[in-house]
Amino acid sequence: MTDPNETRLVPNCLPVLIGSLPLTDHGEAVDLIFTATPEIPLWPQLPRNNREGMVRQFVSGFPGLIDQGSHYFVDRSQAGFIQEMTAFHEHVIECQNLPELPDNSLFRLASDTARGFQVFKEKLLKSGLQPLTVKGQVTGPVTAGMGIKDERGAALVYDDNLWDMLVKLLAGKARWQVEQLRQFSDYAAPIIFIDEPGIVSFGSTAFAGISRELVVDGVSELIVSIKEAGGLSGIHICANGDWEPALKSATDIISFDAYSFFDNFVLYREQLISYLRRGGVLAWGIVPTSPPDTVENERLDTLYERWLMQLEILCSFGFSEREILHQTLIAPACGTGSLTPELALKVLTMTSNLAVFIKKEFSL
Repeated sequence: MTDPNETRLVPNCLPVLIGSLPLTDHGEAVDLIFTATPEIPLWPQLPRNNREGMVRQFVSGFPGLIDQGSHYFVDRSQAGFIQEMTAFHEHVIECQNLPELPDNSLFRLASDTARGFQVFKEKLLKSGLQPLTVKGQVTGPVTAGMGIKDERGAALVYDDNLWDMLVKLLAGKARWQVEQLRQFSDYAAPIIFIDEPGIVSFGSTAFAGISRELVVDGVSELIVSIKEAGGLSGIHICANGDWEPALKSATDIISFDAYSFFDNFVLYREQLISYLRRGGVLAWGIVPTSPPDTVENERLDTLYERWLMQLEILCSFGFSEREILHQTLIAPACGTGSLTPELALKVLTMTSNLAVFIKKEFSL
């Protein structure tokens, strides 16, 4: 495990993005990302491409996976499922004792579902760029477990055996990214965001029958996998709900929709104070990504004023401006995959420009 002192990141209001973009060309997407966030670039997810949805992208390698193009599911009734499941568990045990995952690991990101990862790596290798660090992402277990069904149409999250394998698959894919990306992170450890709105949404109608313990334990397993590989973990949450589990988790970064949900977020005052006191970072999702007319109408000056008011509230919890700024990343509220390319570009540009403006105003 990497020395924690070697993984620390002092964000100082640098910009960071969420992975999805409304494009189909990975090279174009990578170029946009490096322009907007050269200090902390990330690999792009392009959901307009057939197999790059946030669930399908990370379930390659799952036992019994059937992919019919626009439809995919896990079929336990097919011949060979038991053998695939046994081989999966054997691979998990084998990898626990390896310093690095093998090239043919089930945990690798497949080139047909995560082409953006390969293009991103190629750009870094050929360009000679030296960012502060780099960012990857993986879909959270609850979101993935609700999004993929078995042959009967039941979500995997409701089956203990399938759920356990799904959590281990996602944890392995998070670890694989850290191992692949750390060669490009000379100044701080690579960051892996767990995209998991479910950590605040359990108890809602959409997550009926899913316990708080299941959600917390699943996300925690991914956090441990990232940290043990030497990475920094983040939880990206573009929803509203109970923030206590995220704030009490061992994650290094919490990415939240500050544009829409800041007032609810700060209701968890004591948990937020504890999180910040231990050095937790806020990826401040102050740049809106929906609805489109809101994105269209916002300007740099209005976002800055909104952010200043939020900063003042956090400082009233007993922190200096400088303390909060040191633990802040400037981010969009969510990914831009559902926007038009023009509005997505505006989100990236506003995120970058707002970060530059804040750093200048506060001499960071």
